[in-house]
Amino acid sequence: MNKKMRGYKVFNPDWKCYGMQYEVGRTYKHKGNLSLCESGFHFCEKLIDCFNYYQFNPNNKVAEIKAIGKIVNGDNKSVTDNISIIKEISWQNVLELVNLGKGNTGLGNPGDRNSGYWNSGNRNSGDWNSGDWNSGDRNSGNRNSGNRNSGDRNSGYWNSGDRNSGYWNSGDRNSGNRNSGYWNSGNRNSGDWNSGDWNSGYWNSGNRNSGDRNSGNRNSGYWNSGDRNSGNRNSGYWNSGDRNSGYWNSGDRNSGNRNSGYWNSGNRNSGDWNSGDRNSGNRNSGDWNSCRFATGFFNSKERTISIFNKDSGLSRDEFYQKFTIPSCLYFDLTEWIDSENMTDKEKENNPKYETTEGYLKTLTYKEASVKSISKATDEEKEQIRALPNYDPDIFEEIFGIRI
Repeated sequence: MNKKMRGYKVFNPDWKCYGMQYEVGRTYKHKGNLSLCESGFHFCEKLIDCFNYYQFNPNNKVAEIKAIGKIVNGDNKSVTDNISIIKEISWQNVLELVNLGKGNTGLGNPGDRNSGYWNSGNRNSGDWNSGDWNSGDRNSGNRNSGNRNSGDRNSGYWNSGDRNSGYWNSGDRNSGNRNSGYWNSGNRNSGDWNSGDWNSGYWNSGNRNSGDRNSGNRNSGYWNSGDRNSGNRNSGYWNSGDRNSGYWNSGDRNSGNRNSGYWNSGNRNSGDWNSGDRNSGNRNSGDWNSCRFATGFFNSKERTISIFNKDSGLSRDEFYQKFTIPSCLYFDLTEWIDSENMTDKEKENNPKYETTEGYLKTLTYKEASVKSISKATDEEKEQIRALPNYDPDIFEEIFGIRI
């Protein structure tokens, strides 16, 4: 279409544009097809739009122009076949035309004294800041060297808190990322002073702890170097008790595994101070004995063992050589229940289950034995009945179930 239109055009420092030489005060005509981005004399109605196509460089020449021939308009630029170069615009005038604020050396700033671009705040060397004194970009906070911070004095990015060198922190003084707590070098902590990740507690070097001072993972208790402990000071795993080096203990100070009692070096004891396994009583293995398998004191000779309250005439080794103990008699006194398998009542009684992803359930000796023996096969039942001196009443007294 034919009309007259005023606008702006940017040239190289030598007044050339795409190899063609221009002069202020002259008019130029184009012969041939007229097409945006391909042929003709291009210009912008708004000066700020020119710098979408040219560097914001004070050495470039900027002129006010007038299109007086055919004109084809695009989104933010136009092309004509007849252009007049009306006058040169000084760089100081360019800064005033492209900024709404005052004293800006950058481009498109509604704020004041910005050397960066498109800042609504003041004194920013970065770009797109609504806050003040930012060297980074897109900050709504103040004095940030990082980017996209709503907090203040951050060297990291996307922080709503203050003085963070990490990213995405709502808390303060974090070198890690995504922390709502304070002084964390780890990531995603809601607690404080954590070097690990995903901790809601404090001073954890491990991960996903709701308790404090854990080097292990997923602990709701305190001072654990192991994992998934709801108790305290455990080096082992899955303990609800305290100071265990073993695993799955609900009691305290066990080096063995799956004990509900205390101070056991053996496994699966509900009693205390046992070095053997699966004892419901206390202090088994005997003291001051030089022989094997003694339960008393000061013995040098191994005795035959009692079975079902009667002497069997067999040594311990002879018993195991001649008879088979069915697997149903080897049962655990604790079992780990994953959170997805917990009942509502269990969740209510174990409020820390989300951190440990479940809880350690403790069974009494007879609860565990009944649960296991009730699933015995016919072959296993016959193996039990074949034991020396078998007595169904004594068996039921010990295990809580009759076969």
